[in-house]
Amino acid sequence: MLYPLKFKKVFIEKIWGGKNLEKKLNIHLPKDKNIGESWEISAHPNGMGIALNGKLKGKTLKEIYSEYKDKLVGKKVFEKYPNKFPLLIKFLDVNDRLSIQVHPSDEVAMKKHNEFGKSESWYIVYASDDATLILGTKPGVTKEKFLEKVKNNDFSDLFEERSVKTGDFIDITPGTVHASLKGSVIFAEIQQSSDVTYRIYDFDRIDKDGKKRELHLDNAADVIDFEKKVEIKNTNFQNGENKKNIIKNEFYSIDKIKILNSYEDFCSESMIIYTVLDGNGKVFWNENEFLELKKGENILIPVDLKVQLEGNFEILRTTIEE
Repeated sequence: MLYPLKFKKVFIEKIWGGKNLEKKLNIHLPKDKNIGESWEISAHPNGMGIALNGKLKGKTLKEIYSEYKDKLVGKKVFEKYPNKFPLLIKFLDVNDRLSIQVHPSDEVAMKKHNEFGKSESWYIVYASDDATLILGTKPGVTKEKFLEKVKNNDFSDLFEERSVKTGDFIDITPGTVHASLKGSVIFAEIQQSSDVTYRIYDFDRIDKDGKKRELHLDNAADVIDFEKKVEIKNTNFQNGENKKNIIKNEFYSIDKIKILNSYEDFCSESMIIYTVLDGNGKVFWNENEFLELKKGENILIPVDLKVQLEGNFEILRTTIEE
């Protein structure tokens, strides 16, 4: 019988990374590296998750998915995604500026890269007072104007700048230009299992090899949604509530939940993924089996498994439900 699964974190060094995952989320990081991403639950070859607990310890998520199929993720989910585990859960520490970028849709990514597209959502776990993101293009910017300016290395007056704070939520659909411009931000990122990014501008930074990172201007111009207006949702609980749905789309549904003492959970349609934002607790199943849940951890709950969460903590709950 399947059981709740934790996975080894995969750390990705980035030019814009830092040490805030350790400072803010208690994630122990390797020394002397600027870690930009911690891949928490992943079956992507660029950062494969390995199970840390129980009889499946040491197996990759890809192997577990291949073996257990719909018993892990749910019948409808497996029928929709028979060949690839569909989601990728990360924490990002944007300690410097995240490059200006855009992601393609399923259609474009499958055709050009044999990958899923990259629909993703950001929950802001921490933001400094001056945190500013780039979200979308300014009114009146067309594909022609965009290409004319960027090919002359002119990135002025193209992008919308938005201030953000802890607890904000942003849905980054394919075609949405996005970046971090000022301040320091930690995101919990829920996304399709994809690693396709078209970089538009990297602030002329030099990497450790002494080169500027590659840009993908033509590919980016082809997929940018120049009419996209990005909504920033505030997810703070109001009037004593302790659960709210933040988003539900074709790729995932995300709830934010505050557990006060005890919370029972069960899903017959989909696996559940918990992302612990704050506090500590435990997840129980089969009466007396349990795992501890700590701030900065993620855990995968197989479909059809009834669990009980105990403690005082705050989570994101991700499923794939129609």
